[in-house]
Amino acid sequence: MQIDTEHLHHWMRAIRESEDPMRTMDAFWRGQILSKEWLIAEIKKLEEYFINCPTIDIHGGWVGTLSSLIFQSDIGVDSITSIDIDPTCKKTAEKMNQIEYEAGKFHAVTSDMCAYESTADIIINTSFEHITQDQYDQWLSNLPLKSLIILQSNNYNIPEHIRIANDLEEFKSQTKLKNILYAGELDLPLYKRFMVIGQK
Repeated sequence: MQIDTEHLHHWMRAIRESEDPMRTMDAFWRGQILSKEWLIAEIKKLEEYFINCPTIDIHGGWVGTLSSLIFQSDIGVDSITSIDIDPTCKKTAEKMNQIEYEAGKFHAVTSDMCAYESTADIIINTSFEHITQDQYDQWLSNLPLKSLIILQSNNYNIPEHIRIANDLEEFKSQTKLKNILYAGELDLPLYKRFMVIGQK
């Protein structure tokens, strides 16, 4: 996918002006970007969900990189809300998505994803490995039946990952989605990334 220079300028500004530039740069590791490009490539195939320019909520949106990549793809969206429990993410995410923020198409919210009530057409959670199964179950119970749900996790065993999946089948079981439209895995240098797309 193509990254335009105006968005790239805002990325660099967001990194430079963030509270922890080195930590913010972690959002641009190769595995992080490849995982997001993979997500975008797969949802583009679900054309029926994008006919009317849907709203998107991204839970665990971090510094807003996925939002920016979606905006720069040829996927038509009405707006994106990025939700993260870390209060330092909001300003960085707004700067990362400065163009869309100024246009009223991007919003960043500081909230625990388990307490946030999403009403979006599409709900994305790529921070699956950062919450317990009980927290996930609570999060899932709050989501609308009609929403398309996109989930990513991995088998990367590090301290900050409190619940990984050993393989795709285990991840599918953890998601508890009843209507799975897509399930796949992406081989990355240090780990496998898993993705499930479906509905409750």
